[in-house]
Amino acid sequence: MDAQIKLSVVASDIFGVSGRAMLAALIAGERDPKVLAQLARARMRAKLSLLEEAFTGHFSDQHAFLLAKMLGRVDALDADLAELDAKLAELITPFAHAVDRLDEIPGVGQLAAHLLVAELGADMTRFPTAGHLVSWAKFAPGVSESAGNPKGSGSTGHGNPYLARVLGEVAVAAGKTDTFLGERYRRIARRRGKRRAIVAVGRSILVIVWHLLSDPEAHFHDLGAGFYDTRIGPERAKRNHIRQLEALGYKVTLDPAA
Repeated sequence: MDAQIKLSVVASDIFGVSGRAMLAALIAGERDPKVLAQLARARMRAKLSLLEEAFTGHFSDQHAFLLAKMLGRVDALDADLAELDAKLAELITPFAHAVDRLDEIPGVGQLAAHLLVAELGADMTRFPTAGHLVSWAKFAPGVSESAGNPKGSGSTGHGNPYLARVLGEVAVAAGKTDTFLGERYRRIARRRGKRRAIVAVGRSILVIVWHLLSDPEAHFHDLGAGFYDTRIGPERAKRNHIRQLEALGYKVTLDPAA
């Protein structure tokens, strides 16, 4: 900013191939905006005129010195992250089979599967049932009664924050899929809000995880987005459709088919 160089305004990733080439040229002493802009690659070449404007400033040798130090720190952090990724890959290798099966669940990718194994482990014998796992993870609403009357808000309480975070992300991702979990998320979100939908779908995912990790031969089988339609009677289905149309502003009158 002090040098009035606005590369980040034009390039979405200044640490990409084009950005790093331009920054390296600045450090090496190149100051001509046209020469710097010509270092652009691929789609960035469509922005040559904008890049020339972005490099029109007052970049001094002091700026070059400071930029070199900053890039050195970025490269060192990247190297540390690569080393950590390699170490994590080594540690997760004994659980590769479990990770691959968890990856079959909608919304769960390799990274989320790694995190689930890291927080839960692969030994489900400590949880006699899926319900015990859900209760331990605090993904089941608490029940509080006094004299037979329900009290409280049904809050789940505070469980493992790292597990809760990954389950929340997975639940939202699953909600965007054309699967049973996706339809479950959308149905609950429409009636009770997204937060409750996240908890409900997160609970369903934990149940699936327990079964997959309890049985090494088990694999995920999707019930399909139309599962609910096959489980409700025709009268209930009719009421649901009428309610949905009325919510859209239609007045519904049904005439039995001949």
